[in-house]
Amino acid sequence: MRQEAPVLAPPEVELDRQLLDAKLAPPRFTARGAVSRADLIDRARSSSRRVVSVTAPAGYGKSTLLAQWAETEKRPVAWISLDKFDDDPITLLTLIAAAFAVIAPSAARLSADVRRLGGSPLGRAAPVVAATLKSSRSPFVIILDDLHVLKNPECHDVLSVVIAGVPSSSQLVAASRGDQPHLVQARVHADSFEIAVGDLAFDAAGARRVFAGAELPLSHEQAEEVIQRTEGWPVGVFLAAAITRDGGEMAVSGEDRFVADYLYRESLMNLPAHQQRFLRRSAVLDRMSGALCDAVLGTDDAQNVLRELEASDVFLVPLDRRRGWYRYHDLFREFLLSELRRVEPKASVELHLRAADWFEQNGSPAMAIEHLLNLPTEHARATRLISMTALATHQAGRMRTVQRWCASLGDEAVEEYPPLAVIAGWMAVLTGRTNEADHWATILDHASYDGVPDDGTASFGSGWAMLRSFMCVEGPARALEDAKLSVATESMSSPWRDQALYLLGEAWLLVGEFDAADQAFRDGSVAASAQGNTDIVVGCEMELAVLTMNGGRWVEASEHVQIAMTAIDEQSMSDYSTSVLAFAESARLALHRGDLADVLHQLTRAMRARPDCTYVMPYLAVRSRLELARVYWALGDQITAHHLVREIDDILLRRPSLGTLIEDVDQFRTTMASSRDDNVVGGPPLTPAELRLLPYLQTHLSIREIGERLFLSRNTVSTEVGSVYRKLGVSNRSDAVERATEVGLLGP
Repeated sequence: MRQEAPVLAPPEVELDRQLLDAKLAPPRFTARGAVSRADLIDRARSSSRRVVSVTAPAGYGKSTLLAQWAETEKRPVAWISLDKFDDDPITLLTLIAAAFAVIAPSAARLSADVRRLGGSPLGRAAPVVAATLKSSRSPFVIILDDLHVLKNPECHDVLSVVIAGVPSSSQLVAASRGDQPHLVQARVHADSFEIAVGDLAFDAAGARRVFAGAELPLSHEQAEEVIQRTEGWPVGVFLAAAITRDGGEMAVSGEDRFVADYLYRESLMNLPAHQQRFLRRSAVLDRMSGALCDAVLGTDDAQNVLRELEASDVFLVPLDRRRGWYRYHDLFREFLLSELRRVEPKASVELHLRAADWFEQNGSPAMAIEHLLNLPTEHARATRLISMTALATHQAGRMRTVQRWCASLGDEAVEEYPPLAVIAGWMAVLTGRTNEADHWATILDHASYDGVPDDGTASFGSGWAMLRSFMCVEGPARALEDAKLSVATESMSSPWRDQALYLLGEAWLLVGEFDAADQAFRDGSVAASAQGNTDIVVGCEMELAVLTMNGGRWVEASEHVQIAMTAIDEQSMSDYSTSVLAFAESARLALHRGDLADVLHQLTRAMRARPDCTYVMPYLAVRSRLELARVYWALGDQITAHHLVREIDDILLRRPSLGTLIEDVDQFRTTMASSRDDNVVGGPPLTPAELRLLPYLQTHLSIREIGERLFLSRNTVSTEVGSVYRKLGVSNRSDAVERATEVGLLGP
């Protein structure tokens, strides 16, 4: 059940700070060679619209406009330069939080809070950021450059929630090559100022004039096509005319010979050979620094070369004011990579390898993985590096990044390294992705691996046994056998021993050996505390709380509950599937004390977290619901208690063999049947499916689009939305969000 890294994540290093600083530093606006956009900026600034969009293809001067805005803005500016590595909702929210903290020191802890809320980007993390922005007493501007690199729809979903928190005196400005989904809602409320292609560059009439000058006929439709293909870049339009005159198609790319000839003449021809070689080879890097280029290119003067290239008007973009990090203009980089393939066709493999080595040595394994994924021959190394970092990355809230890595590798590559398949299985189990969890369990049943895993487990057999014990597909006896194997295999110093002990305790419970379970949980809690593995501490302490409450030892039970709840609150684990039992037992303890307000609070937390607590973690899912049902029954809320028992029945259809838990459920059924009260209180709770849908009501998404996010039909979503409205006692989305936030089902 481990949701933290099996090995300690590398500490924050200077490289991480440099990369972050480069993303958050507004580039300096250089008037030389640039067209001033002062009038356009003034109109956008004075429009009183909270959302400003700059939407146009590459080459239209979007970044230049944003840089000029930042340079001339009197309000504090939070700047964020996005790249493809930010295509993860928690990464995006963390960047926004860090950028805002630059201009609002009171928000210094916001980015850390966001990372800890990684399990629920839309339901918790985005509302936290939005609330922080909304509470700002001073107006500000947030600028997002290159929004188009965010392909993950979840990024745009959380951004729409954040935008809702921007005060009326402030603005969010975003530049993108394509559609900006958040504009839909802003337009509905007349709250957007949109800067588009026509405001920035050539239009179709301009293209027709260029072609007429080349004595080429061009219809209006063809002119529109030229503008689309050249991205409105004036030089591109002229080149399209030259290509057409030469008999080619009107398409422009960094590999086209006319573009290549132009770029070669304008940027390479007059440069010395060593600078040309530098440009070609450094193009494999998304971002560059002197130290990185020296390591990859085998030079010792890269910082000086970068400064020289910047001064020579090569298409080099500084990413920070200190000139520490740079990138190439996209079209120029495309051209340089084409030149590298032409002049040095075998060089890119070695260059990517050196880049991966440098990033790994400098404490950035994630960037090393990105370079290795470019090389099919290095997928084995990438697989092992992902195995080492996957759970740490997942624990940091960047689950979508790990999913992208594994997707880039492909299932076949993951299957070829069974320890990574075990990690993929754990991630699927802990996040409630049942089909995926079953898939990896089937794969692992037929897998074997004799080497030492990179994830810190003693063996593949031990790692797979722990996951198999938790999934409990074959019943308590096999779960106990698997847990015993792992305890025997994982040494006293193993970072996984605490988890093996926890699983042993759970298996002992299922076979009715309560004293043995008690000892295993106590040993597991001690081991987990020594390792700093919070989720195992929570699991062990809460099972000890159940045992001591059942034995009437309420003072001791209170101590166990306090340890677990403190850990959950400090580590922001409220949405972890493994925290449901903790909230249930906290509610049970509060009921014993007569603290009704705390009972209701803890019940809400438990019910909110339960959707990911599914049949693939069966005994935890059943025990948590059973404990909740007992508390609801004691409160007189028979409807919710019966609903929870029906959810248990659904789990038992998949996992019918759960030992003593079956007896416990049957006993509670007898209690319900023998003490039915016609004076029923309460109403039906939101189902797990409705709770998964609820956060999307904060966004601009339509019913159809929500269905696409959740892989549901439009009719199903419409039905569930109607059910949510009825259960919350509201009639529209905004009221549903407000009511859900009031009762604790949305927000922090």
